[in-house]
Amino acid sequence: MDKAMIIVNPSSGKEEALDHVKRIEEILEEKGYQTKVVQTEKELDATKYCQDACKDEFRLVVSMGGDGTLHETINGMVDQDHRPLLGIIPLGTVNDFARALDIPLHIEEAIEVLRSDRTKQVDIGKFNEDYFVNIVAAGAIAEAVYDVSPDLKTKFGPFAYIVEGVKTLTANSSYPLRIDYDNKAWEGEALLFLAALTNSTGGFEKMAPEAEVNDGVIHCYVVPKVSMIRLGSILTAIMRGNLKSVEGVHYFTAEKVRLTSEAELVTNVDGEEGAGLPVELAILPSHIDVLVP
Repeated sequence: MDKAMIIVNPSSGKEEALDHVKRIEEILEEKGYQTKVVQTEKELDATKYCQDACKDEFRLVVSMGGDGTLHETINGMVDQDHRPLLGIIPLGTVNDFARALDIPLHIEEAIEVLRSDRTKQVDIGKFNEDYFVNIVAAGAIAEAVYDVSPDLKTKFGPFAYIVEGVKTLTANSSYPLRIDYDNKAWEGEALLFLAALTNSTGGFEKMAPEAEVNDGVIHCYVVPKVSMIRLGSILTAIMRGNLKSVEGVHYFTAEKVRLTSEAELVTNVDGEEGAGLPVELAILPSHIDVLVP
C-alpha cells in the first residue's frame, strides 16, 4: 500500500489547520493511501519529516501550512534520491507557490485537489546550499519584509508587504551590486534585485508575469537608483506586471546567478530571511512533481 505523510503546521490557517486533517485522511485513504500525520513545533521540523518520508519511500507528502512550511518541506525532498509527489494545502498569508499552480486558496477547495490525478513538474531554485520555489530578493523590499509584524500580516495579508515595501523604496536607499550570470555581468547602484521562479510574488500574480513554473530559467529584475519622479512609475509597473518594460530596469533570464556587494545586504528567500551576500543561485529544471487541479 502506498504511504502518504501529512505535514501540518498547527498554528497556520488562523490555528484551524488541525480541524481539517481528518477530511484529508479520509480522501487519501479512499485513494488507497496509508496515512501518517505529523505536526511541526519548531523551525526545520517540516524539513526533517519530509526527509524521513523520502527515506521511507512515501508516495505522497502533503504540506499543510504557509509558504514557510512549504519551503521547509520542499527543502527536505529536493536532494533525496526518492522524491515523493507533493500536495499543497495553502494556509499562509501569501501562498505564492499555490497561486502560481492555480491551487485554490480556500481550504476546502484545496483539500479536494488531493483527489486529482493531475501532476505538474516544477522547477526548483538553488540558493547556496539551500533551495527556493518562488523568490529571492535583495535590497529595499527584501529588508522591508522583516519590518512586517505577524499581526500586520494577519490583518492585511499581502498588502502589509506592499506598505512596508513602498515606505522603503520611497526612502530611495540604493546599494552597490554586482550580478554575474551565464557569462555576463551587471554592476551599479540598485534599489532592488528580484529573482523569480513563478509569476506570483508577494501575493501579486502579475509581479513577474514572464515566469512559468517549469520554464527552466530564473527571471531576474534589477531596479536601479532613480529619481523620486521615476520611482512612481516603477511602483506602478510593479503593480501592473510590466516592470521589465520600465526604462532603466534591467531584466534577464539565467540558469546561474551570483550576487556580490561591498555593502552588507540581506536577502529574502521565499518570504523568509536568507543569507547575506555573496550568494549563488541556480535552477534545477522540472525537479519535483506537484498535485494540481
